[in-house]
Amino acid sequence: MPGTRIPEEKIRETIAFHGHWCPGLATGIRVAEVALERVGRAGDEEIVAVAESDTCAVDAVQFLTGCTVGKGNLVLQNIGKMAFCFYRRRDGKAVRIVSRPGFSRGSSEEYRDLQEKSNSEILSEEERARFRHLREEHCSRILNAEIEELFSIGQPSKPVPPHAPMKRSLLCESCGEMVMETKARLSDGRILCPQCFEIEVPRP
Repeated sequence: MPGTRIPEEKIRETIAFHGHWCPGLATGIRVAEVALERVGRAGDEEIVAVAESDTCAVDAVQFLTGCTVGKGNLVLQNIGKMAFCFYRRRDGKAVRIVSRPGFSRGSSEEYRDLQEKSNSEILSEEERARFRHLREEHCSRILNAEIEELFSIGQPSKPVPPHAPMKRSLLCESCGEMVMETKARLSDGRILCPQCFEIEVPRP
């Protein structure tokens, strides 16, 4: 796979982590490639990623860059864009990577039509086989394309997100479950989790 510098073994591991092979994951692999070259790999929270959608690409970014939701250095701000920002805390270096329309929409009208049918689960067996073939071709194009063909690369317009908060947990006085202090709500002097607050304090 001459286009990408990510080793084939790592690509196979990324596919195994995600569960299937698709253009979204291939795009995430190339996003991670740019991030690794520009800001490096996250050890702990030194590198922070912000994903602007919740697509398959996010799994590739998690697996390859070390930025994860659990550590708090992968932040999902889902505004429906195939775009990622990466920040390096120690020196302020940052980059925003945005998919160019030609690749993010697919390679042909046929591909996009079959994608819509697949989303609606109305593909015939013949169409399903054709769609699998086109997806494989699309993944291959993504992996072999020049980075400049795939992405527009610039600077983020927003500052680096703060460190993940480490707050104590409180007991919800309705359901009896623990809830993070920053998510708890107060109603008539009682501490409630968000779900219980919605039930007990209905909106007008």
